[in-house]
Parts: sequence; structure tokens; C-alpha cells
Amino acid sequence: MALVAAERIEIQVLVDNVLDMLSSTPRFVTRETQQLLRRGMKRTTGGALCCASHGLSLLVTAHGPGGARTMLFDGGPVDMTFARNTERLGVDFAGIDAAMLSHGHWDHAGGLPQALAMIQAATPGRRVPLYLHPGMFRERGMRQGDGGVLPMDYIPTPAQWAEMGAEPVVTAEARLALDDLFYVSAEIPRVTPYERGLPGQVARDAEGAPWVADEALMDERFLAVRLAGKGIVVFSACSHAGVVNVLHAARAAFPGENLFAVMGGFHLSGENEKIIPETVADIAGFDLPLVIPAHCTGWRAVNALERAMGERVVPAAVGKLFTLTAGM
Repeated sequence: MALVAAERIEIQVLVDNVLDMLSSTPRFVTRETQQLLRRGMKRTTGGALCCASHGLSLLVTAHGPGGARTMLFDGGPVDMTFARNTERLGVDFAGIDAAMLSHGHWDHAGGLPQALAMIQAATPGRRVPLYLHPGMFRERGMRQGDGGVLPMDYIPTPAQWAEMGAEPVVTAEARLALDDLFYVSAEIPRVTPYERGLPGQVARDAEGAPWVADEALMDERFLAVRLAGKGIVVFSACSHAGVVNVLHAARAAFPGENLFAVMGGFHLSGENEKIIPETVADIAGFDLPLVIPAHCTGWRAVNALERAMGERVVPAAVGKLFTLTAGM
């Protein structure tokens, strides 16, 4: 697909598992406290700061030939976190052009109703395209040690999203969006022998129906933007498909092009800690100039990535603003 190049990409971390106001950062990263000072913070207090929460939400703005276009990539787990952080960071909800739910899990979908409400408050009556996969609406759960199932929160149906002010775009196929500056991927092929999804996940089609294995999460997709002169920036919210499979899919979608960066949750915590060595080695093989782990990556994997790739690894945190430019 003819993905239009952006001269600049701004990535605002709205929700993440981690707060980090103190660690040093490269010049293209603005820390939370710097942003809050710009917003007028006069005294450091707990009430002035953002908060961390188990989930992910990124606001991605691509500056292309026709101007800036902004995609909300997931909404984090809950309305409270999303509303608190966006208010403190000064998000312009009138400037959000579209949204995407990367896959059908509560920690990425739970804050999206609040996001749509805040967009409606800023621009009453405007329907925002919301990219959804048709396979994300089954009830899901996690198999427990005693054989039982702990259910997950439901994902609203397309009709329910429409009632909230969205314009649901339900498809499993790849799409270009917002002046062709954004690429919403198709389903991610599984090619590595060690990336096997989310161990223990099950799903069912109706209450009372039997739970069946659902570890593959085929509804997961990634987002991509082309940075002029640098290459493709890949956003993978949870990488249940495996972040290496995600990178292979991105390379296949844009043959002959450089992959410049990957950002998001790499899901190398919990049961997936055992595949950290293979994953880190294969990510290093892509020779990416920038790797931005977030959310469910886990501290062991972040440390392993930094040991393998050094300063190319720049962890995300709530409130950080990443500004990637064609000249960086």
C-alpha cells in the first residue's frame, strides 16, 4: 500500500504500566515533568502528576503533506486513568481524527469509551472512525490453576461503539487511514516457532457455552507510520502474536524498506519470560535504530533488551512525549 511519509511523528504516552520522571532520556524524548511545567504546574504534588495503570494508550500524530493527523492507539484499562492523564497532559480532543483498538482485551479497550466521550464533548456530533477486528468480541478468560476460568471484561460490540460516538470500521484486512499516513495491519502471520500467544487464554461465544482455547489472539493487529528518510515505525500494543512475528509482518507489508522503530508492549512477562533470549536475539537481528518497550514487556525483558542493544532501547513511561523527525 502507498503509505505516505511523515516528516515528523509525535507519540504521546497517555497510559502505561510505568511512571519514570527521573531517568535520563535522549533529546527526542520529553519527560512527564517537563510537559507538566509547560502546562503551568507551579508546585510538585501528587495531584498534579499523571498515574500509571496496567494497560497502554498512545496518541500518535503524523505530520504529512496535508498537515497533521492524529490516531488514538488504544485507550488503556479504565476511564479514571485516561481522563486524569489526558487532562494533565493537555490533550486536544478536537484534534483526534481516528482511533484503533489493537485487540480485544480490557486493558486496551477499557478507557476508549471515556476517550469517545471526551471527543464528543470537544466536537459534539462528530463520529470518529474506530478500527476494530471482527474477532475481538468473544468473551475471553484465563484458565486458572484449579481448572476454572477467570473471565475478562467484555469488549463493546460495534453497535455499542456507535452509540458512544464512534464510526466502527470492522475488518480483518489491512487499511490505510488519515490521508494514507497510517497503516492498520491485517492479521499477523505466525512464523516463529517459539512465539505462541497468550498461554492459558480461553474464549466462548455465549454465556454458558464451553470455554475453548484462544491463545493465538488472531484479532491482534499493529499500526505503522512511515518516517521520511528513516523507515517504518511500528506500534504493537501487546504483541500476543509475538513481537518478532509483528516485525516480520511489517517487513512483508513494506518490502525493501527499513524498519526504523518498534514501540509498545512486547508481552515478555509472566509465562513468556522463558522466550526472552530468543526474542531479544531476533529483535537485534532486525537492527532497528530504536526500540521502545512499554506496558507488558516486563522488567526482565527490558533489561535484556538494553544489555543487547544499548542506547537504542528507550523505555516508555506515562507522560513521555517521543518526537521522531526525518532529520534525527
